[in-house]
Amino acid sequence: MFNKKNKKTEQVRLNKFIAASGLCSRRKADELIEQGVVKVNGAVVKELGFVVSTKDRVMVNGQPLKKTAPVYIKYYKPAGYITTMSDEKGRKTIYDLLPEELKDLKPVGRLDKDSTGLLILTNDGDFINKMTHPSIKLPKVYRVCAQGRMNNEHLLKMAKGIEIEPGKIAYADSMIVEYEGTNTVLQVVLYQGMNRQIRKMLDFLGYPVVSLKRISHGTISLQGLKKGQFKYIKPREINDLKKQLKKLESQSKDK
Repeated sequence: MFNKKNKKTEQVRLNKFIAASGLCSRRKADELIEQGVVKVNGAVVKELGFVVSTKDRVMVNGQPLKKTAPVYIKYYKPAGYITTMSDEKGRKTIYDLLPEELKDLKPVGRLDKDSTGLLILTNDGDFINKMTHPSIKLPKVYRVCAQGRMNNEHLLKMAKGIEIEPGKIAYADSMIVEYEGTNTVLQVVLYQGMNRQIRKMLDFLGYPVVSLKRISHGTISLQGLKKGQFKYIKPREINDLKKQLKKLESQSKDK
C-alpha cells in the first residue's frame, strides 16, 4: 500500500485522483469510495481522505484508472442537437458532430435542443463539479430574442424571481438590447442552472423565446467560433476561469 510519508511522488486525495481521470465528479467519487468499489493496489479503500500517488494502481468497479491530462474545449452548439452522449429516442446529439478524439469529453452544463451557443467540454470531472455547483454563482450570459415588446417592468419581475415550477423560483438579470420589429432582444445573465429556465420565465410573462444563444460562461466566451466549430481552451484562459471559481467559492463560504 502507498506510504503517505513518501514525498518524492505527487500526492493527491483519492477522490481527486478519480475525478481527474474523467470518470466522475469528486463528490461522486466519494460515494464510490463509501460503496467499497474502489481499490488501491488491490485493497478496498473506504477512507474518504485517503492519499494516493501517480505510482499507485487505482481501480473502480474492477476497471483500472489513470490520471489523464485534462482537456478543455469550447464549442459553438448549433440548433437541432441535444447535449448528451446518447439518446434513447434517437435524436441527434452534439457528439454526432464532434470528432472521435473528443467524444469522451463531458459537457459543463447543457443547452436544450433548440438553443445555440457556448458549451465547455472537458475530461476534468472535478472542474465540472465546481463549474456546476449550485453554491458557486458563476454567471452565464445569453442573447435572447423574445416574441413581443417587453419593458423594464418585465425585467424587474425576472430579477425578483418567477416560480417556473411548484417550489422552484428562477431569477435572472436582464437588459433590453434592442427591438427587432415586434420582438425584443435581451441580454440575460443567469446564476442558476435550472432546466429551460429562460424559456419558462419568458413563457410565464407571455413573451415566448424566438431564439436563445449562450455567449459566455464565466470568463470563457464564444469569441472566434462559428456554429459547429470548437477550439481548445488555452491554459491561460483556464487559469483565469479557475481563479474566478476560487473567488466565487470563497464568497459563498463567507455568507
